[in-house]
Amino acid sequence: MITKMTDDYGRGGYGGAPQPAGQPQVPLCPRHPDRMAFVRCQRCERPTCQECQRPAPVGIQCADCVAQAQAAAPRVRQAARQAGRPVITFTLIGICVAVFVMNGALGGYLNSTFAYRPSLGESEPWLFLTAAFLHSGWPHLLMNMFALFLLGSALEPALKGWRYIALYLLAALGGSVAVLVFADAADPYSWSWPVVGASGAVFGLFGAYFVVLRRIGADTTGVLVLLGINLAYGFLVPMISWQAHVGGLLVGAILALAYTHRPHRRGVPQPSRTSLAVPATVIMTVALVAITVLRYSLV
Repeated sequence: MITKMTDDYGRGGYGGAPQPAGQPQVPLCPRHPDRMAFVRCQRCERPTCQECQRPAPVGIQCADCVAQAQAAAPRVRQAARQAGRPVITFTLIGICVAVFVMNGALGGYLNSTFAYRPSLGESEPWLFLTAAFLHSGWPHLLMNMFALFLLGSALEPALKGWRYIALYLLAALGGSVAVLVFADAADPYSWSWPVVGASGAVFGLFGAYFVVLRRIGADTTGVLVLLGINLAYGFLVPMISWQAHVGGLLVGAILALAYTHRPHRRGVPQPSRTSLAVPATVIMTVALVAITVLRYSLV
């Protein structure tokens, strides 16, 4: 008599050859049915023998999932090439550069008027976003625009249109909100110090890029190292707003989880066609506004 086996390699199946009834079910490797496999792949959850195991950033993956992820990477690059130039990213860079040049021509008027200060945010709420298009000098501008170009060129084809714009702007808003949350209202220096720069939005793109790479099963070690260096830079170097970096990073990562969500699909993540994208954007906006109102109510 032969025990009933599943017809695929789903969560309950062991794969391999049928086993006699009455004997304990031993997990077998689907690719090598004659070998026991007590380790499961972190992606598909199939049992995998030692020969088929591949180390991953977290746990073990099977050879089939690794091959699928490697095949997905060229499709991501091909999709980016087919999408053409990242128009939204170039537009954001153009706005920041134009504002910087205009600010210089006006003797720093824009920075003094539209920089974000926790002390002014309640009466002038537009400062939460205008600060993201201002920069304190050429090195500051060039560093942020270079990061925006690299990350935006990869993310814009994946997120597309309004999702990409919403993630960028909400990450910038999240950076300003984080500055407010950590500011000390009793300290005039902390409460009134002007904050400018696209760093919060750029860190939001960092968080989103990490999520996208995880979705396709790509190696995220390099991104984590680069992200760690940039976060440490904000904590160690004076006059850098680490609060904006952390706030933007969290907002970008959370939104990317919703924007790239597609149940029961592996490979290249695409913008979610489910009802998650719009509600996630609304909920994040409401949450940031609520945190801001609550913070000012406690002053």
